[in-house]
Amino acid sequence: RSTALIALGGGVIGDLTGFAAAILLRGIEFIQIPTTLLAQVDSSVGGKTGINAAQGKNLIGAFHQPRLVLADIEVLDTLPRRELLAGYAEVVKYGLINDPAFFAWCEGHGAGIISGEASARRHAIAQSCRAKAAIVGADERESGVRALLNLGHTFGHALEAECGYSDDLLHGEAVAIGMVMAYDLSARLGLCPLEDAARVQRHLASIGLPTSPSWIDGRSFSSARLIEHMALDKKVKDGRIGFVLTRGIGQAFTPAYVELSDVAAMLDEAIAA
Repeated sequence: RSTALIALGGGVIGDLTGFAAAILLRGIEFIQIPTTLLAQVDSSVGGKTGINAAQGKNLIGAFHQPRLVLADIEVLDTLPRRELLAGYAEVVKYGLINDPAFFAWCEGHGAGIISGEASARRHAIAQSCRAKAAIVGADERESGVRALLNLGHTFGHALEAECGYSDDLLHGEAVAIGMVMAYDLSARLGLCPLEDAARVQRHLASIGLPTSPSWIDGRSFSSARLIEHMALDKKVKDGRIGFVLTRGIGQAFTPAYVELSDVAAMLDEAIAA
């Protein structure tokens, strides 16, 4: 039980190692050394260790906090641009949840993060980890406020499932599309200004992230199939899907229970875009 496992790699390695550490001898310590931007700003922090099942994303796992997270920004220099972009989607998410000033900072510095500007990367990673740690510290097991970290994920996970969790769609790419959908649905319901939804879409597209399902080559989607996947989401309660929606930039809230006809209408429009 004095052994500690070390997770050196991206999010999948971190989740597998953390899950193994959680169940071995009823729990041993582990250390996260994340080597992707997405893992450094999201999956390595917070203690969620899960793996995918055929029925949905991260449905098998445990809550098990790492003893240490060591994020070295120099390892990011070896990442393909696509992987950096996927991680950047999770950086932007923290601004969209509850920090409009950080989202505005991302609008000005996002390109620098992708191109390799060390100071921008350092600030983005540190701010993201602080934001997530604050939320997790208040709600480790996602009984309330931690669900805000799933902004865009209900839609994104459905897209990932429909793609068979393949490289056709990386997690961060799915989250980017999902956040655009969350803002579009919020605007459609009159919850947030149309300009805020447009601003989110505009920034993600300007960086090079996908903002609609049509970006995914060789895939066709239906709103009915995507809603079927959403019905297996961990936030479903009493048969109802609890969405993370928003009243504007930095004003996310949950749970938001929405008529599925409104969700389907938004999805149909997004699929046709």
